[in-house]
This record gives sequence, C-alpha cells and structure tokens, in this order.
Amino acid sequence: MDYKDAGVDVEAGRAFVNQIRDLVHSTFRPEVIGGLGGFSGCFQLPGGFKEPVLVSGTDGVGTKLKIAHMLNRHDTVGIDLVAMCVNDVLTSGAEPLFFLDYVATGKLDKQQLTQVVSGIASGCKLAGCALLGGETAEMPGFYQTGEYDLAGFSVGIVEKSQMLNGSQSQIGDVAIALASAGLHSNGFSLVRKIVSEKGFSWSDRFELFDGQTLGEVFLTPTRIYVKPVLSARQAGLEIHGMAHITGGGLPENLPRCLNQAQAIKIEPNSWSTPPVFKWLAEVGSVSQQAMYNTFNMGIGFVLLVPPHQAEQAISYFKLHNIAAYKIGEVISGSGELMGLPV
Repeated sequence: MDYKDAGVDVEAGRAFVNQIRDLVHSTFRPEVIGGLGGFSGCFQLPGGFKEPVLVSGTDGVGTKLKIAHMLNRHDTVGIDLVAMCVNDVLTSGAEPLFFLDYVATGKLDKQQLTQVVSGIASGCKLAGCALLGGETAEMPGFYQTGEYDLAGFSVGIVEKSQMLNGSQSQIGDVAIALASAGLHSNGFSLVRKIVSEKGFSWSDRFELFDGQTLGEVFLTPTRIYVKPVLSARQAGLEIHGMAHITGGGLPENLPRCLNQAQAIKIEPNSWSTPPVFKWLAEVGSVSQQAMYNTFNMGIGFVLLVPPHQAEQAISYFKLHNIAAYKIGEVISGSGELMGLPV
C-alpha cells in the first residue's frame, strides 16, 4: 500500500498548488519576499513607522460552509474568511498586511478548492493585504467527500500612537453604523434549522429578495470595511473606537470598544434592517431579543466619532457606497448596551 491507497493524493496536492499560484501572486504587495511553495511566507515590514505594533486576528466561516457545500458554490466563502479576520484587525486601527489560510478536506477536489482560493484572493485584494501562504490538508475519513473547512489568519500594522484600544472613547461620542451586506458569517446554525424545519429549499425564490434564491441571499459574502475606514481616517475623520459586529450581534460586540465606566444608548429604528432579517424572524418565530443576540441586523461595523464629525462620517461612507447611520451615543455606565428591542 501507499499514501494514495490511504486516500491522500500527494501529486494532486502539488498540482493544486501550481493551479492557484497565479491567484496567490495577484495579491502580493511590494513587501512580500519570495513566492509560493516555501515552508513559510516572508514579509518585510513597511517603512515610515516610529513605533510599529503588529495586530493579529484569526477566524473561520462556520456553518455557512454547509450551504456552500449543498449548493456546490464555493466562490464567495473565501471572501467571508478574509473579511472575518481583517475586519477584526481593523478595529485596532491597523492596516492588514498579509493573510494565511488553512483548508482541510476529505478528498482534494482541485476545481472546488480553486474556487475557494479565488474567493480568498478576492478578499485579500479588497482588504489590500497579501495572501502570503497557506496549508491544504487532505484528511480522508475525517471529512465527508465534497466537504471542507476553512480557517484564516491575518496580521496588520498600526503606529502605536494611533492604535485604538478603548481608552480613546469619550462620553458623548456618536455611534455611526456601517451597513452590512446581509448576515455576513454568523448565525447560520439557526438559519439552516429554520430553512430545514419550515420545509424551504435553497433554490426557492422570493419577491421579497428581488427574485434571488435563498441560497444566493445567504451566500452573500461578508463586507470588508478596511479600505474605506482607513481612508476615512487618513482624510481626517477622528475615530475613537471601532467594533466589528459578528457573533453575538450588537449586544456582545459594540461594548468591546468602550472605555471604563461607559455604556452605549442605541436609538431603535435608526437604521434600515434588510428584509432577510425580517423574513427569518417571521418564518422562524424568532424573538427580537434572540435576533439581536444572533445576527448583525443590518449593521456590520460601528465607529465611535466626536459629535461634530457625525454628519461628515455619514456623508463620507455614503460617497463610498456604504450606507451609514447615526444609531446612538456613548453615555456613562458599566459596559451595557441600552435601547435595543427585547
């Protein structure tokens, strides 16, 4: 017997690396040293920093991958993977420099995983970071045929004096919400349960969703906020805090950018909630409290800015085709989020 008899095709793995080589190289920044195929990826720190701080983040896509598997559509989940990491790194004020991925599968399907890596490369370009390297693990007997799992890792850089860590947030700061592109990559265990138990198909089309299928709606990739937020900061927008609204929704994530003895009071109905959330709540009989604790409810990222810059921030992001809303303000408190429907 040999390794191939055990289910691992080494030659197919080599062929896959060669197939994705151009995708990976298309994301490279000037600081990348070397190419694809080494034991590690090398990256030279950009110049111009007095006290550079490296900021790292890691995440996955979760059970949203189940929908990609069922629909045999794999070109968007790579964007989700990058977004979940680089948006986290961004909350410290950091610019993502490079990204690495880990792909595990039961049997390597070159066409399928090339689609995945194509999405990862697209996400890296949207974030302005290099796809520095990765690992593809063929694990027969561990994953079902046709299934894979993803994990990602990102490293960014920020000047120490410009780093955001909660201490900059001030009483009276205004919370500016940036619209999400949908569910992003959270709450899909509940989504799949609702669709399954209510007898829907991923191919069902609804006028509510402009004729899109459920599969198309729920595979909409996570929005990447890196370039517009960093450019806003460079243009003079004074940002005191940032929050990436992921698992746990607004209640869990928004207080994470506050200083001590602070809270946030939210103005309900101050932003537009996409139809997909209303559909899930009605079809699944999900309470408002559970909705807000599970999903982003149409808000993917939040900035805390001084009151005199609130309108400037809203106008700036609208010019960059991202809907923005004033949803609340920082008040005295102990880390709570007030004003959400219960």
